[in-house]
Amino acid sequence: MTEDVVAVAHRVPPFVLVSGPEGILAERAVAQTLDDLRVTSPDLEVIRVYAASYQPGELVLHTSPSLFGGAKCVVVHDLDEAPDELQSDLLAVLSGPAEPDLTLVVMHKSGQRGKKVLDALRGAGARVLDAPAVKTDRDKTDFATHEFRRARRKATPEAVHALVEAVGKDVRELAAACQQLVDDTTGVIDEQVVLTYHGGKVEATGFRVADAALAGDPGEALRLLRHAIAVGVDPVPIVAVLAQQVRQLIKVGSAGRGRPADIARDVGMAPWQVDRAKRTLSGWTAEGLATSLQALAAADAEVKGGGRDPVYAVERAVLTITAQHGRHREG
Repeated sequence: MTEDVVAVAHRVPPFVLVSGPEGILAERAVAQTLDDLRVTSPDLEVIRVYAASYQPGELVLHTSPSLFGGAKCVVVHDLDEAPDELQSDLLAVLSGPAEPDLTLVVMHKSGQRGKKVLDALRGAGARVLDAPAVKTDRDKTDFATHEFRRARRKATPEAVHALVEAVGKDVRELAAACQQLVDDTTGVIDEQVVLTYHGGKVEATGFRVADAALAGDPGEALRLLRHAIAVGVDPVPIVAVLAQQVRQLIKVGSAGRGRPADIARDVGMAPWQVDRAKRTLSGWTAEGLATSLQALAAADAEVKGGGRDPVYAVERAVLTITAQHGRHREG
């Protein structure tokens, strides 16, 4: 048992760099580092230093040996916003003699500010923990899938898709929704489970409107659109989602044949998005998609201030899209 504890403690080097803009991932990286340190130092002293309120010499004071001894971890937030004084003090600490009971954790979101400190950290053998941005649907799908895997729960691709549609706008909300499903349910998490908890949000999103419109169902598309507007969804993101879905069909249609995973990598989409696009494409021609995209460009200008009735502009675009579906079968 003692050997296991020592092994855990040795996993944390004197310097740790948390690099990347995704706040929830950065916070988890710091929390995990602190948990690892507390395995052998339950009374670990944690001091947080913030770039925005930094006072010259503050870091040197905090990293000096304590009169009472004991392990200490200093967490420096926002190196990418750090004043020159903080950067200079960090470089002084990094170039000075190592303190045996001190761990320095530095957080840096992005950009070139603080580059000398970043280089010094890496040169000193700092552990680098990444917190990459979670922006695209593919990123969010991977994030949610990983959340369920961390919790040792199985979630179907359809369930993850529905969850991303419902709460994927904010990564923290997505993480919280994953945790809620883990805590409140048992067994495999499928689409029906997600709809039970988040059905109202899913139905009100532009994704459901887009699904109905691209399936050529004007009645359902208008019903969902009016429901979304009634519960407070702005027309602007609805148009954006519609345009995104049409562009995805164009990308997948232009990609030719191939495995969904390969196409997804080439066009920057998630495999389930490619599968869905391939199923949807059976009702479309290139001309129909082009016409739909033009209608959405006009609607986009109107909902952003160029027209007097944004809701009518979206309805007109939806009807144009549904009218284009299946046209290649006529005649």
